[in-house]
Amino acid sequence: MATRPGIDSGITTRLAADHQEIFFAVKAEFDTSDVLLWNGADDLVINSETYAGAGQLLSIGAVEDDAELKSAGLSLSISGMDETVLSYALTENYQNRFITLFMGFLMGGSNEVAGVMTLFKGRMVNLTVVDSTDGANININAENRLLDLKRPSNLRYTKNAQKNIDNTDTGFNRINTLQDKTFVWGRSESGGGSAGKIVDEQPPPFHNPFSPG
Repeated sequence: MATRPGIDSGITTRLAADHQEIFFAVKAEFDTSDVLLWNGADDLVINSETYAGAGQLLSIGAVEDDAELKSAGLSLSISGMDETVLSYALTENYQNRFITLFMGFLMGGSNEVAGVMTLFKGRMVNLTVVDSTDGANININAENRLLDLKRPSNLRYTKNAQKNIDNTDTGFNRINTLQDKTFVWGRSESGGGSAGKIVDEQPPPFHNPFSPG
């Protein structure tokens, strides 16, 4: 079966099977630690990381994907989680931290991952905590990383700006000396009062040797 870059080869194998067991997993990258959850029971290992089972407590909004290259946000809700997740929501800096939504396939009747793919990756922009009789509900809104293409980089073609990207790059070391530098194009006249004057060189007139006369 044909595939495309970024899709696990294990997924293409599962797509050909008659029965599919699909799961979703969320990775929220806070400064202190990552919150790893999936919508199943028990623990699940994805890419050498252990995701805690949240079951029905993890609710994921619609994920939009079409032929147009556009950014669509994502919303998800976590209900009744432990104090660690709630502490991150209340105390951590969450804005512009990465959040990733995975879709994957399980091997039949087990918690063994057959393959995963990234459905969404973006940055958290809004996080609210709502208290209820069943515990705290954490709602997260994220924006797609495609929005980065619309933001100005605020970088300049200068030595200092380049050092922020790569301090070993010397390509812009002499850019400041070019600001007031004079470049002489063409040929300068010599002698008389017109020394230093720039004169455009004109090519000699073309003569066709095969023309009569």
